[in-house]
Amino acid sequence: MANDGSGSVRGVETWKTQLALSMGPLIYGAYPVITKVALNDGINQLVFCVYRVLIGLLVLSPFAYFLERQTRPPLTKHLLFSFFLLGLLGIFGNQLLFLIGLNLTNPTYAAAAQPAVPVFTFLFSTIMGTEKVNLLRYEGMAKVGGTIICVSGAIYQWCCIADIGFDQFSLGVICLIGNCMYMAVYLSIQAKLLKKYPTNLSLTAYSYFFGTVLMVIVSLFMTDGITDWSLTQSEILAVLYAGIFASALGYGLVAWCNKFVGPTMVSLYNSFQPAFSTLLSLIFLGSPVYMGRCCFDFGTLLYSNLLFEVES
Repeated sequence: MANDGSGSVRGVETWKTQLALSMGPLIYGAYPVITKVALNDGINQLVFCVYRVLIGLLVLSPFAYFLERQTRPPLTKHLLFSFFLLGLLGIFGNQLLFLIGLNLTNPTYAAAAQPAVPVFTFLFSTIMGTEKVNLLRYEGMAKVGGTIICVSGAIYQWCCIADIGFDQFSLGVICLIGNCMYMAVYLSIQAKLLKKYPTNLSLTAYSYFFGTVLMVIVSLFMTDGITDWSLTQSEILAVLYAGIFASALGYGLVAWCNKFVGPTMVSLYNSFQPAFSTLLSLIFLGSPVYMGRCCFDFGTLLYSNLLFEVES
């Protein structure tokens, strides 16, 4: 199966890609809820990020080394700079801003921001030439329509659940918007880079390497002694989930899917994340559920499947 530049997925691999895309919202839907429990226990946000990216790197590296050692292209200065950029935006900036925004808000609100990712991804990837939009074709209309649905849902959800204090709300919103923008840039750059460096596991591992280095350097100046690095049992479980599932598995699936269907389709499936986060928040944290959330998720599900079928 090959990427022909339009994000097409053909043949027997179609169901595998759709399955992989569907796993992302499940993984990331549980992440805000589990992480919020750890934040409530008092874990330092930067320390949590360091543990997460370090575990993700340790899990990804062996798979990348052994599975792709025969097909991995040689490194160049341009590739190393691109990996550094991915690590800076998609690992360091993206994850840290999300965690700060989550700490200032709640899992439902933090997840509700994620439908903005396809909007920014669509804009950035179109500007970079990664995605081509032709409004005279069905796939072009589907992409624009899906983007409109996502941004409408994001605005509606934010209006519905913006019930926290103004100062806290303002800072949390800024962090979550930055998180969405960084993820969008990460997906757009990654899609373009995968054409030159198609070994997706190695690309993700290198990105995590630079992201980990940045996290560790910043943590040396922003943490307060050894006490910040000690973890409770619930914090250990949250860090393990974040590192193994949300980092290694989640980012690995994102890179693999991005190689075949393009950044807009990958980010569109992020719109399902709030549904899982809302359900888990209701069960474990007692957060409220809004009917508009359910209607929006159902509409996005239908539109995503339509877009996937059109591009197939």
